Amino acid sequence: MRIEHTADILDFDPFETRTEADATHELGATVKLADKRVFSHAVAGASNISKGKLQQAAAPIANHANLTVAAAALGATAITVTPGATAGAANLYSEGYMAVNDVDGEGASYKIKDHLAITASTAFTLNLFDPIRGTALTANSQVTLVHNGFKNVIEVATSLHRPAGVPLISILTGDYGWLQGKGVAAVLAGTARTLGSPQISSGATAGAVVDATDVTAAITERWVGYADIIAGVDTEYNPMTLALE
Repeated sequence: MRIEHTADILDFDPFETRTEADATHELGATVKLADKRVFSHAVAGASNISKGKLQQAAAPIANHANLTVAAAALGATAITVTPGATAGAANLYSEGYMAVNDVDGEGASYKIKDHLAITASTAFTLNLFDPIRGTALTANSQVTLVHNGFKNVIEVATSLHRPAGVPLISILTGDYGWLQGKGVAAVLAGTARTLGSPQISSGATAGAVVDATDVTAAITERWVGYADIIAGVDTEYNPMTLALE
């Protein structure tokens, strides 16, 4: 298992972007500044992403969940998985996860190192960073493939995906840069913003955030931060405090 720490990142610049050939940091590698702002290294997905807008993890693929696997003994790092009727690019899930969601081995998750291109409904091999431990996998086991939350991030109008952060500069598709997850940031308001209100993804305007709507009931929306500086104006990039994990 690889362990990273912020001291390794000496060339941090939140306004810098890099091409794939120049990328030098792990996806999700973080930098925490003295003013408590936190940034994570990410790569833009199929479309450009915009400064001041909330980005989200790539959408999960329904046909890559609850998959069958071939039996894998303790210590194995190469796992044969059969996807549903959806193909995928080589290394779509590199630096992501294989979660064992049912039957033998359930409850464990493993970080994915690499894999070849995925052909719909055709078994392929996932190579893991760590070996299978605790309980061997069997033909009855089921696994779900999960993207790295900072790989191929997207700018969408939904509150259902995992939030990734807000860039300080626009990033072209396929390029690498930094997303802010904590601290003061200028973020697009999707509606008038109430001072003191928790903020969630808009659900209507891509990259925007709005007041949470279920603050007096059980929380069903992912809070991304708080409008604790000023009340917000619709379509403006008002300062707020981000509070992503």
